[in-house]
Amino acid sequence: VQSGPKVSLPLFGDIPLDGVLRSEVSEHLETALAQFIRDPVVRAEGLMRISIQGAVGSPGFYVVPADWLLSQTLMVAGGTGQNSDLEQLRIERGADVVLEGAELQEALRQGLTLDQLNLQAGDQLMMPTRSAGGGFLATVGLVLGLVGSVSLIILQVAR
Repeated sequence: VQSGPKVSLPLFGDIPLDGVLRSEVSEHLETALAQFIRDPVVRAEGLMRISIQGAVGSPGFYVVPADWLLSQTLMVAGGTGQNSDLEQLRIERGADVVLEGAELQEALRQGLTLDQLNLQAGDQLMMPTRSAGGGFLATVGLVLGLVGSVSLIILQVAR
């Protein structure tokens, strides 16, 4: 695929892709090639370059199929880590936040693809790190766990 967007085929010339959705590329190319070939079969896959940053296994740039699920795309980068804050995941385009919060969480639950989310090449998935300490309830849980452990040790020694 050339810039433009178009496909340049040496024997058939340029086939324009203006206004063609990624999901329609195969059918569009089959129709265009049917002028030259009887019953052509075309398999085309739209790829996009996505940046996956933050608290994932291997942050970086990845070229992935546009029909991949958002969750699949996160797994390419090693998935979420123990300190990943999936609830705060956001999609950025340049300096703008494209999608975040409840809307993005619902997209994950529904299993939407990158194409369905209207992502573009160069967009960034940003996985924030959970805040240190985990808040009041996490601290209470830690203290109760320590008290319970110490109590068990004291009971074992007393026997």
